[in-house]
Amino acid sequence: MSETSLAAPQLVINSRMLYSSWIPADPQAAAALLPKGLQPATNRAIYMNQYVVDSEEQTSSFGAYSLTYLGLDLAGRTAPDGVTPSRFFTHYFNSSEKVRAYVRERGVPASPGTTTLELNGGELVATTRVDGTPIIRTVARVGSKISSVARGHLTYVTQVGGKLVAGNYPYVGELASPFELVSLEFLAKDHPVYALRPSSPLQKVEGWCWYAPRDSFVYPGGEYEYKQ
Repeated sequence: MSETSLAAPQLVINSRMLYSSWIPADPQAAAALLPKGLQPATNRAIYMNQYVVDSEEQTSSFGAYSLTYLGLDLAGRTAPDGVTPSRFFTHYFNSSEKVRAYVRERGVPASPGTTTLELNGGELVATTRVDGTPIIRTVARVGSKISSVARGHLTYVTQVGGKLVAGNYPYVGELASPFELVSLEFLAKDHPVYALRPSSPLQKVEGWCWYAPRDSFVYPGGEYEYKQ
């Protein structure tokens, strides 16, 4: 019997989502967070997703929650599009114990945390907090137009019972235009996530920096063993 009563997969619609990617200040410290058998992508990129699900009506069973997760792009395997690198979760700060329990069963390193996205005029500020203390703050400039619809799958890798497991996450997101990632601050030097802090000046991976006022996706069931 599952630890949770939630069936897989789980659907989330119309989340408010800020996705960003950058080159870390200390690539070796970031790579040290990967388990044996995984290697960082050639450019050593870090990814991060900060998002908010405002109401339970936006989910099949999860209820409202907020989340920041981040980790490393991987070498050697891609998402189903054959281009986007597979990605490994190193940190996952979620406000809902229901969601944390669901993803822990699938090897995600889930821990408590909250995320807010505050849009004032054209400035978007995303703040990730643990125990009420801000640990990450992202600032972007965003427009009110939808320039395109991004769709496809992302592949995220976890560890379950000592094995590497991958899951494909389908998504459809309406991307706001114009968009500019202005700053990205890691505020807590004593927190383990500080190993993933960006270089100074900020080196953005432009194709993976965007804001979607409406992004829908699925948390998978049916994961499979990840083999290099």
